[in-house]
Amino acid sequence: MSTHTQIGGMQVANALKALLENDILPGTGVTAGQFWSGLEGIMNDLAPKNRALLAKRDELQAKIDAWHQANGKGDFAAYKTFLTEIGYLVPQGPDFQIETENVEPEIATQAGPQLVVPV
Repeated sequence: MSTHTQIGGMQVANALKALLENDILPGTGVTAGQFWSGLEGIMNDLAPKNRALLAKRDELQAKIDAWHQANGKGDFAAYKTFLTEIGYLVPQGPDFQIETENVEPEIATQAGPQLVVPV
């Protein structure tokens, strides 16, 4: 028996398919077809960027590995300079604030554990 099901252009684990279609989606107003179609669209949109980011990560890691082979432990200042030169470290940017909307007060303003009481 196969452990995956073909949905559109995706191979989906049967356990994930069952969880979503039997436990998560019911009551949300989203059909299984809508969900899988939307997920496939998101994956198709983001796959090229993801591949490029993974290639960049491999490139940086190869440079870091080569630096360590050439310099051993080296010294911290030289290592930091190297990491900055290859774009692994960037200068700290200006301060910023994150603004959110529609966050429940229990999460947004009340710190600490929350009591969950079934209704």
